Amino acid sequence: MAKRDYYEVLGVSKGAGEDEIKKSYRTLAKKYHPDVSTEPDAEAKFKEVQEAYDILSDKTKRAQYDQFGHQAFDGTAGFGGAGGFGGFGQGDFDFGDIFSAFFGGGSRSAASERNRPRKGSDIQRRMSITFEESIFGKKEKAKIPVYDECHVCHGLGAESKSDIKACSQCHGTGTIVVESQTLFGRTQTRRTCPTCHGTGKEITKKCHNCNGEGVERVTKEIEIKVPEGIETGQQIRLEGFGNKGSNGGPNGDLYIVFEVKESETFIRQGDDIIINIPITFAQAALGTEIEVPTVYGKVLLKIPSGTQSDSKFRIKGKGAPNVRSKVKGDQHVIVTVVTPTKLNSEQKRLFERLVKVEDPPKTNTSFWSKIKNSFKM
Repeated sequence: MAKRDYYEVLGVSKGAGEDEIKKSYRTLAKKYHPDVSTEPDAEAKFKEVQEAYDILSDKTKRAQYDQFGHQAFDGTAGFGGAGGFGGFGQGDFDFGDIFSAFFGGGSRSAASERNRPRKGSDIQRRMSITFEESIFGKKEKAKIPVYDECHVCHGLGAESKSDIKACSQCHGTGTIVVESQTLFGRTQTRRTCPTCHGTGKEITKKCHNCNGEGVERVTKEIEIKVPEGIETGQQIRLEGFGNKGSNGGPNGDLYIVFEVKESETFIRQGDDIIINIPITFAQAALGTEIEVPTVYGKVLLKIPSGTQSDSKFRIKGKGAPNVRSKVKGDQHVIVTVVTPTKLNSEQKRLFERLVKVEDPPKTNTSFWSKIKNSFKM
């Protein structure tokens, strides 16, 4: 297959300057680097980009290429061509070095990356509490399964320290160099060691309890303090009560997400509490004083005469405490005037007498007037 024009490979014009060529090369090298690229045939494209840059970044080779094309380096234009491509095949080509230059360390840092201290994973658990418990808070002990340090090997993963040695394949570096011979010469690629998986260590005799993991699953009993005023969906964080960290890193955290059960009496809206209270016709008409339940105990509420159904009254400071500020909301009492479904003879007699003496509602007269006017009666 004929080679593509080097300028076309780098996507620059023949008059491109050194900076433009270098910038294009860096962009394409990042794009096609085999360690990170998902492009099809990334390695071949990467080599093609490297070959083009190797020629165009050298003034002498570029001049030869501009005059003779690809023939300048294949031995057919009188230059001998030993080694090919201006020296591209004369030495080791290490993908890891390119990766390191462009991506801040790359595969060469695999061992140090794997061996650095890592925080353990977090845990999340749901906790169901009653409406009253959400208002007043509580303390409760709970059993939480976590991954903790193995009590036998204390995190070593081995039966003893003498059962840990430097990896026989990578000699403790955590990486290996894979060499291959290609059309363009010998190439080297640095990879994570498949034997030790980048740790640089080998365990000759694994811990019989954790099988070399260094952690085991245990159940811990912890005390959870439910904050006053907590609502469904809110959570608290218990620092350090998550899974065990690795390489000396800190433990993860435990998140408790709360679910508040509904109350048969109260409804919460924000920091306010709402309650519905039924009253009789007589209480609504004449006014009265009723006993109203709150989460803090019963209080007396004055109902003025002439109270209508669905009227709302406020009892200050009897709501839920705000989970952050601890300031309490209010309780709102909605009264509903209840129509009796069954009357005894005395009640019936009193209502009949009331009908004879009470005035018809003004809204009723107004309503019939509107109807009459609409039909021009």
